[in-house]
Amino acid sequence: MNNLDLHDIRQDYSKQSLNEADCCANPLEQFQKWLTAAMHAKVNEPTAMNIATIDQHGRPNARIVLLKEVTAHGFVFFTNYHSRKGRALSQHPYAALTFFWPELERQVRVEGVVQPLPAADSDAYFHSRPYSSRIGAWASEQSTVISSKTELMTRAAKLSAKYLLNVPRPPHWGGYIVQPELIEFWQGRPSRLHDRIQYELQNNLWIKQRLSP
Repeated sequence: MNNLDLHDIRQDYSKQSLNEADCCANPLEQFQKWLTAAMHAKVNEPTAMNIATIDQHGRPNARIVLLKEVTAHGFVFFTNYHSRKGRALSQHPYAALTFFWPELERQVRVEGVVQPLPAADSDAYFHSRPYSSRIGAWASEQSTVISSKTELMTRAAKLSAKYLLNVPRPPHWGGYIVQPELIEFWQGRPSRLHDRIQYELQNNLWIKQRLSP
């Protein structure tokens, strides 16, 4: 295996700065501002987020999913409840999210408690999805081993024949909301003297502080 020299790969960040006075009192409002800026800047996959969970052995596991909504209570995503992350969340209902928008030299970290969404909310989102995505939610036994891609495609074809028009939401599929207890906004700065503003929930109040880079 050839050794890649990664030591000299670096970029000096200098596009913007972040000051406490410029940040909203509520971090969810601040996140909305940054997400809007990322979308206007045409950042690639602005709603993509890394979500890390803890399994039954206390080991972390991470993957990329798409944020589907930001509410006054937290960050919403949807998945198969029987997936690896779904099983982890049933045992340890906590998660860490990371958003990275390199075009803006920005990163957001979130830590919080995870709760399943009410069935009515999961139903509403499921029925807004394209037909093929709804069939896919039934066809995929997410995170399980399959013999081949043909097995998956055959299962999807059978389900398409069964559900010609109306595809009900599978009982094993739905939404979660990550209710934040800590949110950190990171803005890249020159000489690695980055701006880091952290919000921590204490006694139902958000405490805003600057962190050393």
